Amino acid sequence: MYSDKVIDHFTNPRNVGVIIDADGVGEKVSASCGDRMKVFLKVVDGVIEDLKFQTYGCGAAIASSSMMSELVIGKTLDEALALTNDAVAEALDGLPDPKLHCSNLAADALHDAIKNYKEEGA
Repeated sequence: MYSDKVIDHFTNPRNVGVIIDADGVGEKVSASCGDRMKVFLKVVDGVIEDLKFQTYGCGAAIASSSMMSELVIGKTLDEALALTNDAVAEALDGLPDPKLHCSNLAADALHDAIKNYKEEGA
């Protein structure tokens, strides 16, 4: 049902935590299942230097958050904004259809954090 990458990112999630002095924070909650993702960004010269996340949800949600973090650390804000829901799922070697909303939450929470960063006058 789940790929080896999903299982790896669920059992060994990368970049879990909080950035106390984050430059941008975004949060999304799934209306369908209640999964919650919060993303914290540290941005230097338009590049995501660090990203931490907190996820309350299923294994696919945790794996999606972890993979999203790996995909965007070191990228520019524009490159990170281009990250799609599908790209997160593809990087995990796919998710079952009922769990695709998890990859949506990860990308959407990231996009919210970038929006928050830009609104705060970065």
